[in-house]
Amino acid sequence: MTNVTLVTGDGIGPEIAEATRRCIDATGADINWEITEAGIDVMETKGTPLPEETLASIRKNGVALKAPITTPVGTGFRSINVHLRQELNLFACVRPCKSYKGVRSKYSDIDLVVVRENTEDLYAGVEFEKGNDDTLELINWLNKHSKRPISDTTGISIKPISVEGTERIVRFAFEYAQKMGRRKVTSVHKANIMKFTDGLWLEVSRDVASEYPDIEFEDRIVDNMCMQLIQKPELYDVIVLPNLYGDILSDLCAGLVGGLGMAPGANIGIDGAIFEATHGSAPKYAGQNKVNPTALILSGALMLSHLEMRSEAAKLEKAVAMVIAEGKDVTYDMKADRNDPTAVGTQEMADAIIEKIKSL
Repeated sequence: MTNVTLVTGDGIGPEIAEATRRCIDATGADINWEITEAGIDVMETKGTPLPEETLASIRKNGVALKAPITTPVGTGFRSINVHLRQELNLFACVRPCKSYKGVRSKYSDIDLVVVRENTEDLYAGVEFEKGNDDTLELINWLNKHSKRPISDTTGISIKPISVEGTERIVRFAFEYAQKMGRRKVTSVHKANIMKFTDGLWLEVSRDVASEYPDIEFEDRIVDNMCMQLIQKPELYDVIVLPNLYGDILSDLCAGLVGGLGMAPGANIGIDGAIFEATHGSAPKYAGQNKVNPTALILSGALMLSHLEMRSEAAKLEKAVAMVIAEGKDVTYDMKADRNDPTAVGTQEMADAIIEKIKSL
């Protein structure tokens, strides 16, 4: 039996976590769930959005399935998602974007994988708040060493990109491509403007690519990449990006396949992995048994594959695809008319997936 930490999250998290757990259990996967908490709800009772026992469980088990956790905008605690990735050194974020029959989208044959670097870039959290003494000290130093003056009313974020971090994530992308039978890796950057950070990223990407002659390699400037994905997504396969660009483009790619409700994700490091939906916690829908659980269920399938439970993973994904293709037992957002009275709730869609699993 494999021990897996289940982080129930907040907002809609507990509902879709329960739906996902039931679907995974229905595959016959031999998993012992350790239920833990994180997010705004537990902060009210324990004084922290990430209790030590939750982090300890993830460290011990090495694998976690995490429901969405709210990140306050502009104020409040820093992103727990980012903190977990940095704390556990989960340097690779893998976000497959795949078309499923029955999903409303302008595209029908998307099969992309976004590989995002998780620990560096602007999300590293090296920030200096406007007006603080250390910020003013930094601004004074920068004004002495730069030709572009910075005012005292400025907040500053540092964008670290290292040779080691870049090599690690680009190599991960190529190894993933080889393992999964993929044909091409595209490295995305803004090296034409940020020559010492994104320029380093591009240089290292090219060096690593030279070690994988069997995998096609190319690079794209990030703004052009956005246009390319809309106009001709069929040209792309595995896309590797620094942290911020990866966050943005993974949402863009999710839009190609029907939205964030269809976007699973994995955060993988040397000693552990956390699997999560790409979407947020949608607190306004909490407790309504209304939201689409597909993204977290598909994240569960990624987790099963990671655990070498490949038959269970395939069974789970196939059951999800069958329910979506039929279009009967799906949540409101997957109906042609979002007000369709035949839409089912979160748990009822999970029930339908479980019935399909039983039939396979």
